[in-house]
Amino acid sequence: MREKCIDIISLGCSKNLVDSERLMRQLETIGWTCRHDPARPDGEIAVINTCGFIGDAKEESINTILQFTQRKQAGKLNRLYVMGCLSQRYLKDLENEIPEVDGWFGKFDFMRIVEEVGSQKPKVESQKSKGFERKLTTPKHYAYLKISEGCNRMCSYCAIPLITGRHTSRPMNEILEEAKWLVSEGVKEINVIAQDLSSYGLDLEHRHLLPELIDQMAEIKGIEWIRLHYAYPTDFPYELLPVMAKHKNVCKYLDIALQHCTDHMLGLMRRHIMRTEQDELIRRIRREVPEICIRTTLMVGHPGETDADFEEMKAWVKEMQFDRMGAFTYSDEEGTYANLHYKDDIPQEVKEKRLNELMDIQQGISAKKMAEKVGKQLRVIVDRQEGDYYIGRTEFDSPEVDCEVLIPKSKRLRIGQFYNITITKAEEFDLYGELC
Repeated sequence: MREKCIDIISLGCSKNLVDSERLMRQLETIGWTCRHDPARPDGEIAVINTCGFIGDAKEESINTILQFTQRKQAGKLNRLYVMGCLSQRYLKDLENEIPEVDGWFGKFDFMRIVEEVGSQKPKVESQKSKGFERKLTTPKHYAYLKISEGCNRMCSYCAIPLITGRHTSRPMNEILEEAKWLVSEGVKEINVIAQDLSSYGLDLEHRHLLPELIDQMAEIKGIEWIRLHYAYPTDFPYELLPVMAKHKNVCKYLDIALQHCTDHMLGLMRRHIMRTEQDELIRRIRREVPEICIRTTLMVGHPGETDADFEEMKAWVKEMQFDRMGAFTYSDEEGTYANLHYKDDIPQEVKEKRLNELMDIQQGISAKKMAEKVGKQLRVIVDRQEGDYYIGRTEFDSPEVDCEVLIPKSKRLRIGQFYNITITKAEEFDLYGELC
């Protein structure tokens, strides 16, 4: 007889993934078997963790829910639950429009799903599990560590504060305890995540605590890499920089979304920073943390963006030479400041054209920076095997979003281990290398 299980489908960002992993751990403590993003869903129960950030993400979430309601109507699924950002934001509307879903849960009450399904499973001896413990779905050697929820910034275009509420930092001792637990589970690389890393601690002690947190985390035995994601440029915690420079296991990597560069657009976006301040921040980061890899995200097509604004941004991207850069088009999200106070006045085809132009520039920058690595020896962690290659990453590359290093299978390598690799070839977004 096939074992009964719960399929967990996690959409959106790594912050959502952490929530899915926490839920899976608690479900397994009461006797369920959980599978994450199964290729062929056939569980008795399904839980969909949704994203509601922008239009494309909302569409993907709705389509996924509808696919599973069809499975339920066809008798292939007994119960369906939905959690996450989309249901947090549109709970009443979704309840009315998709009655086939058995339960809707938001960003902060999703653990009630454990109670909902608990009566459907024979009681088992309770397993002790701390609240932060998770069933890791990433490769065993790396994991994400969420240090806060929410955001106070209220940028004009962003719905996150409407979904997650005000910025709330987790206690430092709890985060460090979780980091130690992750190491005990075999994790070597910790990717620290939050909607706004820069504000960590301000709600706890009215001061920046991120530098202290990372300084203490770097001292935990067994942590080989710590990587920082989603800092905010305004009120950046400069005390973090000497911490990054001091510790070898703090990756020389920082993900900091800048969004735009002209004073005109930074004002309309309500970013509370001027270009001169933003540029000085980037220069100072590079000065105090030599060889740092900066990843940023930019937006095109925000209401009010003129041709002159966009031309200045193109010139700025060429000047700043970001190591990693992503970009996206403005999405008019109901309830945001831009939605309430601006007109979405730029045609979609213009947005797409600007996006393509910007990414073409970055492709050339990336190709140049990657070519500079040929002949160098880099420390690489091996993530997986794929075809004739082992696939790995350097400290300058975050999982799933950044460049990878392809190593021919001429010698046997172990997944999750570090190797010194000589780079032999470079493409725009990938490197090739051989074992030293």
